[in-house]
Amino acid sequence: MAAEVETVGPGELLRYAEGVRDVYARAFAGPPWHEDPAAADGYVRRLEQDVLRPGFTAAVSVSGGAVAGFATAWITPEVFPTDRAYGQVAEALGPERTRAWLCGALEVNELAVAPEAHGTGLGAALLEAVTGRAPGGRCWLLTSVRAEAALRLYGRAGWRRVDVPVPGKAALVVLLGPDHPGGAGLEAGAGGR
Repeated sequence: MAAEVETVGPGELLRYAEGVRDVYARAFAGPPWHEDPAAADGYVRRLEQDVLRPGFTAAVSVSGGAVAGFATAWITPEVFPTDRAYGQVAEALGPERTRAWLCGALEVNELAVAPEAHGTGLGAALLEAVTGRAPGGRCWLLTSVRAEAALRLYGRAGWRRVDVPVPGKAALVVLLGPDHPGGAGLEAGAGGR
């Protein structure tokens, strides 16, 4: 079954906030994330600010009136942030690669698919919807090395893993999109949350 995905603007995505919250809660409740369902409420509150980021784009899939999956992305600022896991990413990559590979690139922030839609191609369709117009093919994301299903999805889509561990207990890793010029020489086959 082909997944039907719609690219939506910031205001449109917020209309789906309750469905996004539900998918987020169910998608990240299990391993390796083990997030408390209440974290989904925090994600929706954060999303209200994230939609204001430059270059924000989103995709959503609705099946039977319910959100089945969503993805969000935005352009990483030229001055690399230090909040969230950004500081650890910059420490792992160093300033030169951080600037060259990530600043000004499209950053996939979140990709979540309802458990009942796993294996349908929906994750790949959502990913393509938000990254298809990445400037110069430059897109990137973070995931945990423990997120095996996500790593398989991104590997099949041609994403390339930067083989430098990101410090911290989440065991994060940076992945560059299939057309990212910084990915030349990196092996395909790893992930994104």
